[in-house]
This record gives sequence, C-alpha cells and structure tokens, in this order.
Amino acid sequence: MKTQPQFKLKMTALVTAAVVSVALTACGGAKSAPAAAAGGSFASGINLKGVNISVGSKEYTEQRVLGQILVQALKASGATVKDETGLTGTKVVRAALTSGQIDTYYEYTGTGWLTILQKTEPINDPQKLFAAVRAADAKNNISWFALAPLNDTYAIGVTAAAAKSTGVTTISQYAELARTDPAKAKICSSAEFSTRQDGLPGVEKKYGFTLPQSSIFQAESTVEFEAAKKGDCNFLRLDSTDARILKNGIIALTDDKNFFPVYNPAVTMRTEVYTAHQAQYDKLFTKISVLLTQAAILKLNAAVELDGLPADKVALDFLKTNGIV
Repeated sequence: MKTQPQFKLKMTALVTAAVVSVALTACGGAKSAPAAAAGGSFASGINLKGVNISVGSKEYTEQRVLGQILVQALKASGATVKDETGLTGTKVVRAALTSGQIDTYYEYTGTGWLTILQKTEPINDPQKLFAAVRAADAKNNISWFALAPLNDTYAIGVTAAAAKSTGVTTISQYAELARTDPAKAKICSSAEFSTRQDGLPGVEKKYGFTLPQSSIFQAESTVEFEAAKKGDCNFLRLDSTDARILKNGIIALTDDKNFFPVYNPAVTMRTEVYTAHQAQYDKLFTKISVLLTQAAILKLNAAVELDGLPADKVALDFLKTNGIV
C-alpha cells in the first residue's frame, strides 16, 4: 500500500516490545473509564460488565476515529476501557497487540496480508482476502472479525465538470478516453503514484492504455485537489477515504477490473481476549462494522479534518445516530 503523510502510515515489519513501551509512554498516559450506556441502545443489550480491555489505533485521523468507535462501543456495553489510541504507525500498534500491551484495534486486510504477514501475492476479492488474513493470523493468536465495507485504497477521481463533459464513471471508460483523447484524460498525480507498480503504471497495464507525459501533471498529494480545481487536469489520484473528496466535489471512478489492492478494516483482537466473550464481541462489532461504508468514513474523516471536531466526539455522535449507544 502507499504511504500517506497526512492520513496513513502503513509500514512494514514488527518492532520489539521495548519500542512499544516507549511509544505508549509517549502517548501521554492511558485513560480508563467505566461504561455508561444509554438506556435502550444496542450496546446496552450486550453484557461486557467486568471486562477490562485496552484499545489501540494508529495516529492518523481515520484510525483515531475507528479506535474511538471501539472505545465508545465497549464502554457502552459495560466494559472498562483503557484508551491507547494514537500509536505511531502499523509496526508499533501491531507489536503492542501481539505483546499484550493492547487487546484490540482496527486493522486493514491489505495491510495485514501484504505488510504484517509479508505475503507477496495480492488478493483483490475482499471476502477471500479477509478469509486468508484471518486464517493466517490465527497462527499468531490474533483473531480478525467484523469486516467493514469501506475500502481505504488508491483511486482515480474526476472533477464534477469533467464527469459531466466526458461521461466517464469507470476506469475502463477513462482508459478509452486516454486512448482516443489523451489531452482530456490529463491526470494530476504525485511522483510516487506515477511510478509505482500499484499506481499509474499498473493501472495502464491492467486497463490497456499508456498516457503520454504531457497528460500527467505532477502534483504532490497536498496540492492535487488545488491543481484540479485550477484546471490543470480533469482527473486526479485519490486516497479513497480522503476527506477532501467531499469538500471538492470529486467523484471516484469505479475500479471495474479490481486493480487496486483491497484495504477493508476489520477488528483485530488477541485470541485469548476474543474467545472469552466471542459472542458479545461478534454481535457488537458486526453491527457497527456494516455501518462503516465509504460514504460514512468520508463524512467521519471530514468532521475531524475539515470541521476540526475531536475524534472521540465524532465517533460517539456516529454511534448515537445509529442507535448503538
């Protein structure tokens, strides 16, 4: 997967428990609080009283929101939760999980397969990937469950004006435009995306087209949206859950040949913790995860990134709105 300075740090390998201890200390101390469920909420019907559980997340916006969803839902179900959200990067939070310093966090299936488990053959079917990751990580005493439909991956977007003028809604249609009128297919792309095999070169190979250099406007991720707004390009590289997509009225093209790797989040939990209350965890987080659609995560990320709201409030409001707490 790509590395995203603003929103993602999907890194490789594991680190020692000593490094994790330092990282946890640097987070400023964990917070513990008893649950307070709203009467008649979904979570109030799940009994996790007496359970003590530690929740982690990575440090970027989306992960903080997902981490707070875990925290708030567990509290509302009666558990006492230690909040360790905001750890720096995949390797640190994963090592915290395997060492027992945290018990659970949301991880992405693509990250689990390619980065954590170091598999080299990508699986683009979401359910097959989830099943493969779950089976492989079970050997490490880590349980995966409650897969969410949102997909945090690369995408190609089109401005609203270009969508209207070209009629392009899929990458196959974009490929046809690139073959017949490459000037109209001009794309704003970071240098990394335009050279990575899981980026533009791979898209070109999969969909059967080659953009001339004159149809690639080099723009790093921090300015891609501004470049598109100024008319430097009709299309642009996207991170599919970037909050700026909504703000700028960008439309993500359908990846109709399933080129881009799949990064669906699922709950990962130490198996010892999971099996102690499996039925309750399954019931609670399956209900929540199906609500985590692409549209939902875009709004949640935007509430934090664009509106400046704290992740814990955004998560709690989401759960309240959906009757979970």
